[in-house]
Amino acid sequence: MVNRAVVGHRMLTGVSRRHLAELIAELASPWQAVVEGRRHTVRGGVRRRTAGAGAKHRLVFTDRVVAALIHLRHDLPHAVLGLLFGVDRSTITRAIAEIRGLLARRGFAVPDRPGIRLRTLADVFAYAQAEGVLLRLDATEVQVRRPVGHRGGRRAFVSGKKKQNTMKATVVADEAGRTLWAGNLRPGRMHDATAIRSEGIDDLFRRFPDIQVLLDDGYLGLRRDHPGQAVTPPRKANKICPPEVHEARERARHQHSSQRIPVEHALADHKRWKGLTRWTHRRDTLPETYLAIAGLVSDRTATA
Repeated sequence: MVNRAVVGHRMLTGVSRRHLAELIAELASPWQAVVEGRRHTVRGGVRRRTAGAGAKHRLVFTDRVVAALIHLRHDLPHAVLGLLFGVDRSTITRAIAEIRGLLARRGFAVPDRPGIRLRTLADVFAYAQAEGVLLRLDATEVQVRRPVGHRGGRRAFVSGKKKQNTMKATVVADEAGRTLWAGNLRPGRMHDATAIRSEGIDDLFRRFPDIQVLLDDGYLGLRRDHPGQAVTPPRKANKICPPEVHEARERARHQHSSQRIPVEHALADHKRWKGLTRWTHRRDTLPETYLAIAGLVSDRTATA
């Protein structure tokens, strides 16, 4: 028998018991809708028996959520989780895929605004302009498996900075390091600025002229195209400049770094979940996994 007092502990799931109970209540209806939709497709029509009749799930919904959280937090093999919950490995695999998809579609919590979720970058810009939030944006890379050789697009994952096969995610945070949005996963070879431009940030800067975003030196092109909105550190002074000019630039760069550092803390919160330190599974499941983890982290930090 599964000891739910143990498997539901925060050390295994990465979330508090209160948070776990809220997740179960929130995801129950969407999960049931997915299950009924799949059954409707298999039957080819409406159900003929009363709801609740027929075979029962060997892995109940609560255990499915717990198993998915344990896998996201510690990256335990599906076979180990199957042994823990007393079911076949394939049952765990199917359950994790279902719950991970539901978690990825939840969006991101808004600080002190329970019930409101941010799902797109446009939502974040609208929220920041309404609340006067100074945004911080940065990209992070997750090492992935090397693609199979002799296939097109293999070099796209080779990161020039990491010298590894990676995928790159973009994250937006506020002044307290709370995750407001994450996503836009692209192959690691793509430049940081190019990756976020593909999300339509140029159009968002024009639509929200009062928004300011703190960036690092990797986004100099955005600063050139959107002066006053995309804010990067001051460029280093020429060597022939007087010492006081160098000192002023260094102070300005230090101040900018101090204001931008919360987004680095947000990235560190994501990387505490073992799967994001190095992704050893299929690359096409990483975007959904990153969104699920970032959404869970935003839930915790929004109420901290």
